[in-house]
Amino acid sequence: MNLPERMSFGIFMGPFHRVGENPTLALDRDLELVQWLDYLGFDEAWIGEHHSAGWEIISSPEIFIAAAAERTRHIKLGTGVISLPYHHPFMVANWMTQLDHMTHGRVMMGVGPGALPSDAYMMGIEHTTQRPRMDEALGVILRLFTETEPITHKSDWFELREAMLQLRPYQKPHMPVSVASVQSPAGVALAGKYGASVLTITVPRDPSPSGESDLKNLWAVAEESAEAHGQEVRREDWRLVLPVHLAETRKEARDQARMGAGRYLREYSEGTNGRKPVFDGPLDKVIDFMADAGFWIVGTPDDCVEGIRRLAEQSGGFGGFMVQTIDWAPRDNMLQSYELLARYVMPQFQGTAASTAASQRWAASRQEELVAGRARAIDRAREDYAASVR
Repeated sequence: MNLPERMSFGIFMGPFHRVGENPTLALDRDLELVQWLDYLGFDEAWIGEHHSAGWEIISSPEIFIAAAAERTRHIKLGTGVISLPYHHPFMVANWMTQLDHMTHGRVMMGVGPGALPSDAYMMGIEHTTQRPRMDEALGVILRLFTETEPITHKSDWFELREAMLQLRPYQKPHMPVSVASVQSPAGVALAGKYGASVLTITVPRDPSPSGESDLKNLWAVAEESAEAHGQEVRREDWRLVLPVHLAETRKEARDQARMGAGRYLREYSEGTNGRKPVFDGPLDKVIDFMADAGFWIVGTPDDCVEGIRRLAEQSGGFGGFMVQTIDWAPRDNMLQSYELLARYVMPQFQGTAASTAASQRWAASRQEELVAGRARAIDRAREDYAASVR
C-alpha cells in the first residue's frame, strides 16, 4: 500500500441537489459548505460545470470559485471540471489565469470532456468529438500558459491567430492541472500524455475479467501513457472520489441519508444520468446495499478510515481522498459529517495525531512512577505547611 506522508482531503461538488427544491438556497448552502471546510482544515474543493438535467445547478465553476475565494482563507479551489469541448481554449486559459491571480495561487484547473450527454446535445456537439476536442484544447491551453511567443492554431472548431495571454499564471509554470476520469482508460491516458494529475470518480462496476483491480489497471495506463510521451505522473497527485456520510454510529449515518441516498441513485444516477442499475431492491435499502458493497462509505469515522485503507489496497496507493458531495441528509447532519471526518479521519492519514498519541503512550507507560512522584510532592507540601504554622 503506497500512501503519502500527508494525504490531501477535499470535496468534489457536482453539486447534487434534488429537483424541486429552492435552487437559490441550494447555491447558498454550497458556498456555506466550502466555508465550513476551510474552517475545518480541508485541503481542496472541486466545483463542477453542468448545464442541464436539473440536479447539478452550477453552470460556471469559475464564478462560484471567485465567490468562494472571497469567503475562505486557505482551501484550494478547483474546477471539477471545466468541460473543454464547450469553450474556446483561449477563453479557458484567460479565465483560469485571472482566477489564479485573484486567489493568489489557490486555484486548480480540472478538465473533462463533459459528463452529461444532454449538455452536449443542447450545444449541438457530436458526442464522439468530445474527447478528441478535449485533448486538442488541453494541449493548446498548456501552450498558452507556458509559451511566450504568439500561437497560431487552426482547428475544425476553434482558431487562434497569434494568440498570447496578457496575464501570465500566478503559479509557476501554471496552476495544477487534473484530468477527470470515471474509471475509464481514456481520461488517465490523456493525463499521462500531458503529465497532469488524475481525478478518478469511482462508480459501481463489475470486477474486471482478469480479477485485477480496475484502479490498479487505470494507474498502469496513466504511467504507460506518460512514459510514451516523455512525461511523469505521480501517485501522490492521484485523487479518488467517493460518496461519504458519517455519524457517531453506523445506524445514525444510514438513517440520516437513507431516503436521500435512494432518491439520488434512482432519480439521478440511474434515472437522469442513465447509469446501469446496480440494485433493484426497495428505495430505503439502497444505502445499505451500496455501503455494504463498498461503493459508498456510510457509517462511523472508523468505517471511513477502513474504507480509505481498502481503496489504497485496491489502487496500490493514491494521494488525495475527495468526498463526492450529495445533498442526501439534513443540513446539520451534513455539516457534522465533514466535522467528524476532519476530527477523526484526516489525522490518521496526515500524521497530525501521531505526536499526541505518542505522548499519551509515554505518560501511560510511566503512570506508576509519575503518580508516586506526585504523591510524594503532595505529602511534602503538607509537611512544609504544617511546619510553617507551628
